[in-house]
Amino acid sequence: MRKGRVDFVHIHRESGRKPAVLLADSVEKATDDAATLTALKRPMRLDRYRCTALLAHGKYQLIQTDAVAGAADEAREVVRWKLKDQVEFPVDTAAVDLLPIPSDGRTSQVFAALSPESTIAPLVQAFQAAKVPLAAIDLPEISQRNLAALFEEEGRGLASLIFDDDEGLLTFTLNGELLVVRHVEISASQLIAADAERRGMLFERIALEVQRSLDNFDRSNSTISVHHLLVAPIPGVDGFLAHLRANLTISVVPLDLSGVLDFGAAPALLDPLRQFQCLRAIGAALRDEPVAA
Repeated sequence: MRKGRVDFVHIHRESGRKPAVLLADSVEKATDDAATLTALKRPMRLDRYRCTALLAHGKYQLIQTDAVAGAADEAREVVRWKLKDQVEFPVDTAAVDLLPIPSDGRTSQVFAALSPESTIAPLVQAFQAAKVPLAAIDLPEISQRNLAALFEEEGRGLASLIFDDDEGLLTFTLNGELLVVRHVEISASQLIAADAERRGMLFERIALEVQRSLDNFDRSNSTISVHHLLVAPIPGVDGFLAHLRANLTISVVPLDLSGVLDFGAAPALLDPLRQFQCLRAIGAALRDEPVAA
């Protein structure tokens, strides 16, 4: 759920076939989340799905930290209090989850995702009030990891860059696992609204931040080769990929889902603008789903 609108995407996986997008729709948000879900439950038959809700930027913190030995519940509690001075909300009632980072022989690390009760409780209550099943609450970083997995080459790292209404997100992944996350404090709406001079300055900032992140990743993960930067083109922002290609030391390739997903049941997503608008939701819909034989 995003400002002013809700994006719905349903994807079905079947062995030997491209994941098929069976539903993709965006609707205007009602007075609150519960009202929105209630209004859409019957026409969209939402009670038939195992829903994943995606948190927006600013509603959580994702912190990389050393892993803690022990059972999952115990590890979460240890990390909760270990990170209490690094978050901007009370940790005693916060939701906490841990995502392991593949080890390279050094100290094992995890991504700790923390979100305040003031964010999680109303979201859960909205689904409960509407009697719509909520299977998981996910993050944009995980959504982006899921998208990147569609383009990865086995044994090779992949850098991915996607901008949305809130920010730019740069991720490094390997074999479907999230390794590194970097945030770019520039949004797609800023790039769209900027005049030519301002846009050129933003392009420069983005290229510099991405190159620094690529260099840092190479120094810290010298055993992982990253050959491509996957970039989601921003409709209405001409010259973005060309600028990156001219100023980065890595191959820049456009993120185009038409080659890796089946849009037969949702042809509207063949339109670059609609695909871009729904990228986060598509990534969330790619969350672990049992594969049919």
